[in-house]
Amino acid sequence: MFFQVKTLRVEEGHSDKIVEKFASKGLVEEQPGFIDMNILRKKQRRGDEEVVVIIRWESEEAWKAWEKSDAHLAGHRENRGIPKPSYILDGRQDVYEVLAKK
Repeated sequence: MFFQVKTLRVEEGHSDKIVEKFASKGLVEEQPGFIDMNILRKKQRRGDEEVVVIIRWESEEAWKAWEKSDAHLAGHRENRGIPKPSYILDGRQDVYEVLAKK
């Protein structure tokens, strides 16, 4: 099993926009090897907000196939040259392989 983790820090009051974007139906769900996606919002009272998107894949190969797929690349091409929304302060992506499970 393999996990892709996206972490986005946004201005206060804007995390719902990120949650909506990732929660809506997309092509990734149709990708072979996709297992599921969880969207989390960090609990806090005020200030910048953090959304974490955890995508679970059957294998690293399945994730790499998605990253190289025409559908995924076309989505990035459509957004080329469009500045990210100003409310997104920071973002990163990390990937993890599962070494043990209980």
